[in-house]
Amino acid sequence: MEQIPIAALLPVVLLALGWVGWCWWDIAHHPVRGLPKWAWALVCLLSIPLGGIVYLFAGRRDR
Repeated sequence: MEQIPIAALLPVVLLALGWVGWCWWDIAHHPVRGLPKWAWALVCLLSIPLGGIVYLFAGRRDR
């Protein structure tokens, strides 16, 4: 199997970091439900991108 160049993975890594960063920003600035804020932040970090998707549907409180 051939090695994938690092430059080819850079857009995926940047997109994942941007997704987690946006989720963390949203968690910090808005009320959440179900879990404490620190737990949602951990969920978003440990399971990229599924953790952020779960947060959006289950943890984000309507404003």
